[in-house]
Amino acid sequence: MLLEDYGFIGDLQTSALVGRNGSIDWLCMPAFDSGSCFASLLGGPEHGRWLVAPTAEPVAVTRRYVEGTLVLETEFETAEGAVRLIDFMPRRGSGPPRLIRIVEGLRGRVPMRMHLLVRPDYASVTPWVEAVADGAVATAGPDAFHLCTTVPLEIRAGTVDSEFVAVESGRYRFALDRYASFEPAPVVEDAESALARTVEWWRDWTGRCTYKGAYRDEVLRSLIVLKGMTDETTGAIVAAPTTSLPEALGGVRNWDYRYCWLRDSVLALEALLAGGYTGEALAFRDFLLRAGTGDPADVQIMYGIRGERRLTEFEVDHLPGYEGSAPVRVGNAAAEQFQLDVYGEVLSVAYKGAEALGRIEVRMWPRWQAVIEHVEKIWRDPDDGIWETRGPRRDFTQSKVMAWVVFDRAVRIAEGFGLDAPLERWKRTRDEIHHEICERGYDPVRGTFTQYYGSTELDASVLLIPLVGFLPPTDDRVTSTIDAIRSELGRDGFVSRYSTTDTDDGLPGDEGQFLACSFWLVSALALNGRVDEARALFERLLGLANDLGLLAEEYDVQAGRQVGNFPQAFSHLTLVGAAFAITVAERAQAADPVDGAPAV
Repeated sequence: MLLEDYGFIGDLQTSALVGRNGSIDWLCMPAFDSGSCFASLLGGPEHGRWLVAPTAEPVAVTRRYVEGTLVLETEFETAEGAVRLIDFMPRRGSGPPRLIRIVEGLRGRVPMRMHLLVRPDYASVTPWVEAVADGAVATAGPDAFHLCTTVPLEIRAGTVDSEFVAVESGRYRFALDRYASFEPAPVVEDAESALARTVEWWRDWTGRCTYKGAYRDEVLRSLIVLKGMTDETTGAIVAAPTTSLPEALGGVRNWDYRYCWLRDSVLALEALLAGGYTGEALAFRDFLLRAGTGDPADVQIMYGIRGERRLTEFEVDHLPGYEGSAPVRVGNAAAEQFQLDVYGEVLSVAYKGAEALGRIEVRMWPRWQAVIEHVEKIWRDPDDGIWETRGPRRDFTQSKVMAWVVFDRAVRIAEGFGLDAPLERWKRTRDEIHHEICERGYDPVRGTFTQYYGSTELDASVLLIPLVGFLPPTDDRVTSTIDAIRSELGRDGFVSRYSTTDTDDGLPGDEGQFLACSFWLVSALALNGRVDEARALFERLLGLANDLGLLAEEYDVQAGRQVGNFPQAFSHLTLVGAAFAITVAERAQAADPVDGAPAV
C-alpha cells in the first residue's frame, strides 16, 4: 500500500499504522522504539500484521477520525452491506499497552475475517500460540500477547484466524494486550468503556486548544498527531513512529526516526505554545534538559525517548524493506555526529520556556551559561550540518546562524530577567558571527545565502534566517534568497533540502522534496509580505496530505506520492508554524496595509 493508505493511532507511549484495507502493518510494543510485533510495512504479511476486514472485496472504503480524537473509523461498503471498523489505543496509565478493534454492523449481513499474525522483535521470532478461555495468547521469550474476544477463533501455525458475519447493529470486539511473559496476564478493560474513555480524553485535550488563526482545523489535526507522537511519561516527541521508510523508493536512504531530535525542539515548543499547550511544551523542554545535562561538549543531536544516548545502528537483513527499499535500519548512527546548530536549539528552548513561564528558573541559569561558554570555544569549527549528511564537515551557513542564536538568546534572557552575565562579551561574539555569516555565507553575485562558506550550492535550511530573527524578513538578501531557493531547489513548487547531485552527502541516489522545507518557504514568504504566494503554496502542501490529514517526511514529485517516515513530526510542526506565520502576516497587513510584513 501507499503511505497515504495508512492511518495513525496511539496511546501516548507507542502507536500503530492502520491500512485502508483493515490491516495493522506496523506496531511496536510497549514503546515507540521497542521491537515491532507487526512489521509487514517493511516486508510482507508473513512479517506480522493484524487484519480485520470483509471477506469479499469492498466496493468502497471511507475513513475518518472521530472529531477531535485519534480514534479511527473505517467504513467498508460491500455487496452484502456495510460495516464500520473502529481502531484505537486507550491511554494505558499504569496498565499494559492495548490495541482495540470494534466491528460495527451498519447494514445487511457482511461476512468478515480476522487474521492475527504476531511476529515479535522485527519478525525474527515465531511465538507459541495457544487458546485460553477468553481468546488466545502468543508467547515469545519476554513478550506475551493476549487477544481477548468472544468471537470464535481458530489457531494454527502460529496464527489466529476467525470468520464471522457482522449484522446490522451488531458489535464485535477484539483487544490485544502486550505484557511480560513472566507475569500474569493483565485484566482486560471492557472495549466499549475504553472507547468512551478514549474519546472523552481526546476531546477534553483538543477542547483546550486556543489557536484561533488561519487553517485552524489543519493546525488542530497536526497538534493531535504530534500529541500522538509524544511519550507522556517522559515528555519526549519522536520524529516519527516508524523506521526505514525510504526517502527514495528502492533506495538506501532509510533511517530510524523513533527518537527525539534537538532539531525539532524549538519548533515543537512553538507549535505547542501556539496551540495553548503550555504543559506539553514545558514537559518537552524538561525532557531536553534531562537528556542534555552534563558537559556541553557531550550534547547529542538526538536521544532515545527516555534520554538514552547510545542509539547504535544496525541492519535487519531478513526484512526486505518497504517496496524493496533496503536496508531496514534500527538505531541511528547520526547520534554520534557533531552538529553545531543543536546548541542554538538548546538556548532557544531556554528562551521560549522563560517566555512561557514569565520567569527564569535560577537553578537552570548555570546550565545555560555552560552551554554558552562552550559555544564561545567551538563556533568556528566546521560541523556535519543539520541534515546529518555522511559527507565531509563544512562551515555550514545554517549551523553558524544557530551559533548566532546562542548568543542572541543568551543576551535576551540575561537582559530580560536581570541575570548576572558577561553581556558585552556575548554581544561582541554575536556581532562577530553575524558579520562573518554575511561576508562568507552570502554570495553577492547570485544574491543568495549558500549551503556553506565559499560554496555555490544552495540549502533550504537558510530559509530559517528570517524565521529566527537573524535578518528582518523583508531584507533584500532574504528576498533574493527565497527566490533563489524556489528557482534552484524547487520541483513543481515544492522544495528539496539541497541538490543531491551537487552536494556530497556521502550517499548514493536522490530523495523526495522535503515537506518541512516547503513549509519554511511558506513562513518566509508570509513574513516577506508575499502572503498570497504563501497561502497558495500552503494550500498545495495541504493537498499532499492523505484523507486523514497525515504527512510523511517528503513528497516524490515524479512518483506523485509521499515518501519517508510516516507520519513525520517535522512536517506537522512546520505546518503549524507556517499557518501561524500566515496569521501573523495577515494581521500585520490588516493593521498596516502599506507595509505589512512584521519583523521576527
